[in-house]
Amino acid sequence: MVGSLLRQLHGVPAPDGLPRLGAVLAEMLEQAPAAMATLDREDRSRLDRWVRRVGELEAEPGDRLLHWDLHYGNVLSADREPWLAIDPEPLVGDPGFDLWPALDSGWSADPTVTGAPRLVRRRFDLLTELLDLDRDRAAGWTAAHPLQNALWDIEDGYAAIAAPAQAIDDALASPGRPLR
Repeated sequence: MVGSLLRQLHGVPAPDGLPRLGAVLAEMLEQAPAAMATLDREDRSRLDRWVRRVGELEAEPGDRLLHWDLHYGNVLSADREPWLAIDPEPLVGDPGFDLWPALDSGWSADPTVTGAPRLVRRRFDLLTELLDLDRDRAAGWTAAHPLQNALWDIEDGYAAIAAPAQAIDDALASPGRPLR
């Protein structure tokens, strides 16, 4: 259901005047060096890897309409459509950036759930296939979300990367590896 909604949204030309992923990314990359100083060595290494990964994609931020927060809690059943996406934070960018919320849904309330890496990779596989996305590029854009979340958390006084972000990152560390 989330994949079908994302496919619909990404198929719509983005209207003028919406925030652009390139600008959001530039702000994140500017904030990252100062944020790294607050983290321990392991988290700093992870954040640095995300910065490098999304930095590689910075030149091609995309031009599609994105939801920015389409997780399962933002999907409703309706009479006029089988499913409706609600509470959008419209953004213009690469569809790979929109995958994170669907990967960070349900299981992540308890990141110790057995099989979480397999579930994350399976969702990632299904979404990249349904949306016809290059897996490596989508994994790179997916790294932008935990980078953004970590920067927000650090701004709010937290000094560690959240466990669900670590779990999803670990699960996608080798996105080219077959799931089966």
